[in-house]
Amino acid sequence: MLTALKQQVLDANLDLVNYHLVTLTWGNVSGISREEGLVVIKPSGVEYEKLKVKDMVVVNLSGRVIEGGLNPSSDTPTHIALYKAFREIGGVAHSHSPYATIFAQSRMEIPCFGTTHADAFYGNVPLTRFLKRNEVEKDYERNTGSVIIERFKNLDPIIIPGVLVAGHAPFTWGVNAGDAVKNSLILERIAGMAFHALQLNPKLKPLPKYILKKHHDRKHGTNAYYGQK
Repeated sequence: MLTALKQQVLDANLDLVNYHLVTLTWGNVSGISREEGLVVIKPSGVEYEKLKVKDMVVVNLSGRVIEGGLNPSSDTPTHIALYKAFREIGGVAHSHSPYATIFAQSRMEIPCFGTTHADAFYGNVPLTRFLKRNEVEKDYERNTGSVIIERFKNLDPIIIPGVLVAGHAPFTWGVNAGDAVKNSLILERIAGMAFHALQLNPKLKPLPKYILKKHHDRKHGTNAYYGQK
């Protein structure tokens, strides 16, 4: 079942390691088959070097395991909530990469200080609110998804493909599992740039809006011209 998607999700999870975005088992990636209404996700707590295609877990959009002998990631309800809310996405990634997590723990959005950021994220990388006590004590992972969705009430998840969960860590998404991990890598790099830029200039202001728009649109707009046709 979903053999090709399982391979894609395995490869994307291993890329978290290749890109130095995870420590131990602190992360997970999933991919969805919209046609089947099924999600493939990393098993919970399994070391990356031991992961095989057969270990990938298939769940439905209610979170029920359809195939696989291991427990799915504990963050599965968060992934499912994002798939339900953001219908255009095909992959979700979660890590505790250092710089992005520093911003999440500091409860600071990542301002767009430069064109590297603007190329991938249209404006600040947003920050959620803290979950309330009852949201933590009941359905914590699903409610993590809910606060992300709440934060995106007036934002476009396609032009801002990631978020910082307050006190926790980042989640990113994309057209597929590999794209979600690519956005995790970009998020970590721009978080590191922002961290050091603020050390050099604590009064640093965001990139002017017209430069932000130009750099984002040349890659993602209807008249995009970056790269090859």
